[in-house]
Amino acid sequence: MQINQATDYSFRVVLYLSTLPRGEVVEAQTIAQTQCIPMRYLFKIMPSLTRAGIITSQRGVGGGYVLAKDPAEISLLDVIEAIEGPIRLNRCFIDEHYCSKNGPPDCPVHQALAGIQQRLNADFSKVVFSDLLE
Repeated sequence: MQINQATDYSFRVVLYLSTLPRGEVVEAQTIAQTQCIPMRYLFKIMPSLTRAGIITSQRGVGGGYVLAKDPAEISLLDVIEAIEGPIRLNRCFIDEHYCSKNGPPDCPVHQALAGIQQRLNADFSKVVFSDLLE
C-alpha cells in the first residue's frame, strides 16, 4: 500500500488550513503557492475534501477555502478515505466473492490481513491534525 500524491497534497492542505485562525478563508492560489502544490492537483483534491466535510469552499469576492471542522476532529484516516476511499488491503475485503478459495471465513490469510487492516485504520484514526501542530 502506498499513499498517492493527491493524498499527500491533501495532508498538506489540511495541515496548512489547521494553522490558520478558525474560520479564515484562503484563496486556492495562496494554498497552492505556500504548499508547493500544482493548481491542477489542488483543484482535483478540493472537491473530495469538501464532499467529505473536511473543508468548505466559499465563492465570490473574498472566497476560497476554510476548514469545516476543528483540526482535533480531522484524522489522517479521514483525509485518506476522502481522497482514496476506504483502505482495503485485499480485494476480498471489498467483496467476499472475489476470493477464489470459497470465501474468507476459513482463510487464515484473510483473518491475518483483517487484523492488520483494523490496526492500520486505528492508527491512522488516532493521528489528528491538531496533534501535528504541536
